[in-house]
Amino acid sequence: MENLLRDENVLLNTSISSKEEAIEQVGALLVKSGAVTAKYIQAMKDREQIVSTYMGNALAIPHGTDEAKNEVLTPALSLLQIPEGLEWDGEEVKIVIGIAGKDGEHLELLSKIAMTFSEEENVDKIVRANDAQTIRRLFEEADA
Repeated sequence: MENLLRDENVLLNTSISSKEEAIEQVGALLVKSGAVTAKYIQAMKDREQIVSTYMGNALAIPHGTDEAKNEVLTPALSLLQIPEGLEWDGEEVKIVIGIAGKDGEHLELLSKIAMTFSEEENVDKIVRANDAQTIRRLFEEADA
């Protein structure tokens, strides 16, 4: 999993004003890294219209609709750290993780992310992290 979250796909200390802006940001990181086509961002927004991707513990994990799987070129993750928080369907979100997975990979990724975020201590460490390596290390430890 740690190979899927590259340094260039992590934005620390961001200030985001809306859920839509957050989805656009994590989607743009995935596009820029070559993981998805630009159409995938709209599929992420479409998914959010169907069901909220807020997961609890200050985490949202936007990802595309099933119909958009062909827009995924290679599996990857992107992450926004929003220490001040963002309102997401009536909840506060401080971490937004964009997911690009194919052929059921996204289910495994969701499971590993959920395991990491099930510990409030991990959430606090990710929200306070000063670099992408620290965040990746926390995912690796939870995955071990």
